[in-house]
Amino acid sequence: MNIPQSNTLQTFPSLLLASKSPRRHQLLRDAGFQFDYIAIEADEDFPLSLPPEEICQFLAKHKSMHHLSPIGENVLVTADTIVYINGQVLNKPQSVEEAHAMLRTLSNQTHSVFTGVCLRTDEQLHAFYDRTDVTFHALSDAEITHYVEQYQPFDKAGSYGVQDWMGYVGVKGIQGCFYNVMGFPVAKFYRELAAFCQR
Repeated sequence: MNIPQSNTLQTFPSLLLASKSPRRHQLLRDAGFQFDYIAIEADEDFPLSLPPEEICQFLAKHKSMHHLSPIGENVLVTADTIVYINGQVLNKPQSVEEAHAMLRTLSNQTHSVFTGVCLRTDEQLHAFYDRTDVTFHALSDAEITHYVEQYQPFDKAGSYGVQDWMGYVGVKGIQGCFYNVMGFPVAKFYRELAAFCQR
């Protein structure tokens, strides 16, 4: 993967992506990044006193620090996406009922999607976040039931995927990076990684 800099191209190091999310894998591949997937198991608890922009970064760094092996010449990438509305964090729904409740909460409202990203080598660590505001149309109970039954959004924060049916028919407007709502702010990552590699 190359970046333009002073009319020359700089090569990024290989990435170690510690994320199970197929959306993140797709976005990084489509943007031309080379990466290897690694598994990291970490809880998703966070201090309740943190504001949302710090919660997502806290979780991304928390995941990163659970990787104990040497990183070598690579850059370890961890990320966490949260949906935030009215002072409440909506994580991945644990049941059909919770998925319905989340979508009713988002219906006819504007919420914020925060993704925190942590970049780490054996020598340095850098975290950043991006925020996108998403406004939903009013959703009927029938629409919510159809979506939950047909799309099973149990692996998605806030119980929806902007890239699927709910994004097509339920989202009224987006302010900020669309791909951040999918789970990874690719454009900001591209620039943050370039700066990180120049340190």
